[in-house]
Amino acid sequence: MIDKTCEPLTRALAGIEDGMTVLVGGFGDAGVPTRLLGGVAALGLRNLTVVSNNCGTGELGVALLFKHGCVSRVLASFPTQVGNHHFRRAYEGGGLDVEIVPQGTLVERLHAGAAGLGGVVTRTGVGTVLGTGKPVVVVDSETCLLERPIRGDVALVRAHLADRGGNLRYRRSSRNFNPLMAMAATLTVAEVDEVVGAGELDPDDIHTAGVFVDRIVRHGGGA
Repeated sequence: MIDKTCEPLTRALAGIEDGMTVLVGGFGDAGVPTRLLGGVAALGLRNLTVVSNNCGTGELGVALLFKHGCVSRVLASFPTQVGNHHFRRAYEGGGLDVEIVPQGTLVERLHAGAAGLGGVVTRTGVGTVLGTGKPVVVVDSETCLLERPIRGDVALVRAHLADRGGNLRYRRSSRNFNPLMAMAATLTVAEVDEVVGAGELDPDDIHTAGVFVDRIVRHGGGA
């Protein structure tokens, strides 16, 4: 029987290297894989491209990647917010490339990456600084941007329940970006509250199929 549970944390994060693109689930503080992100920050990686709705707050989650100088590029919808001083310091210090991606566009670019599509056509951003340098197409007399798909080398996601085969169930608002990111990366590592036995998750209650998940760690585990 397949068992994707993986400890210690360093084993779960094996293969994550400098220069990779890392997709990070979460919306605000909901559904953020804080244990996994703490582990990545401790590896001392450099030149990561991070794709995340926001850039973390305080001393947890994505914020730690900026604190430890792991990130050279970030794609986010809301990079600045109260309490994310580590991102602000990294940005103001130079050397951090920031691409603002409207939230709906971010979702669809991830969807395109997961589905193997060539891109997303949208009117959002036309005639603004967000559209600078991007391909333009005309659809039904409307000028649109062609937004390229987003795929990651690694996705770090957070779920409530998993079985040992990697099937995931999220809890309420923590579902957010996590399911799409789990599908849009070469390697997906899930941080979960609880691992249940085979057959304990009703098939109708599975939000991410185990085929998209490579490794599982428990949220309350150690380093």
